[in-house]
Amino acid sequence: AGMGIVNQIFTELQRAGLTADEARQHFYLVDKQGLLFEDTPDLTAAQKPFTRSRAEFANADMLTNLADVVKTIHPTVLIGTSTQPGTFTEEIVKEMAAHTPRPIIFPLSNPTKLAEATAEDIIQWTDGQALIATGIPAADVDYKGVTYKIGQGNNALIYPGLGFGLIASTAKLLTQETISAAIHALGGLVDSEEAGAAVLPPVSHLTAFSQKIAEVTAQSVLDQGLNREPIVDAKQAVKDAKWSAEY
Repeated sequence: AGMGIVNQIFTELQRAGLTADEARQHFYLVDKQGLLFEDTPDLTAAQKPFTRSRAEFANADMLTNLADVVKTIHPTVLIGTSTQPGTFTEEIVKEMAAHTPRPIIFPLSNPTKLAEATAEDIIQWTDGQALIATGIPAADVDYKGVTYKIGQGNNALIYPGLGFGLIASTAKLLTQETISAAIHALGGLVDSEEAGAAVLPPVSHLTAFSQKIAEVTAQSVLDQGLNREPIVDAKQAVKDAKWSAEY
């Protein structure tokens, strides 16, 4: 899961204009051994392209746990897929927040008992400044007069609309470009100016925003000429394919 996320972000950084080498420099992988280096034993094939060189760090031998890695690197984004409960400690979160004004912290492990931290704790430890998504449904958090809505970082937010758009557009191939278009459509559905706004739309609104994602997906397919059947209007194609289970 962690490496799937890494590769998707890696692709997006390149789409934003970075070279592969430049994009790769933005990642620091931490596993049970600590920061992963080129000579770390038992690396997976997915991890190897994103390891670091020990020569980059004066204290490389000390980087055997997340706390020391955070103190050394000063990350702006922290994504957890460890299934190790409580990994994002108060010390780690406060250290991160001390060096970036709006830390992005996603404890994505699930179920609840395996989460790296709770949204409520992260908000308190960062004085409401963290941008949070959790791997499990999380209740709103009230803190200092603001109600913080917590988005759920779940692939269910993307897949129904993506799949529907591919079917409606008679796509013969799913490309990275189409996946990227669907992802950006999802991010654009949140009012980021609202105090305490979630970084992702709520699962409870899945039906409504899946249609938007489907339309964007279908348009991407048409733009690439990957539709099997002649289609002129992506929105109309989605509308024509839509039905409700009413009896």
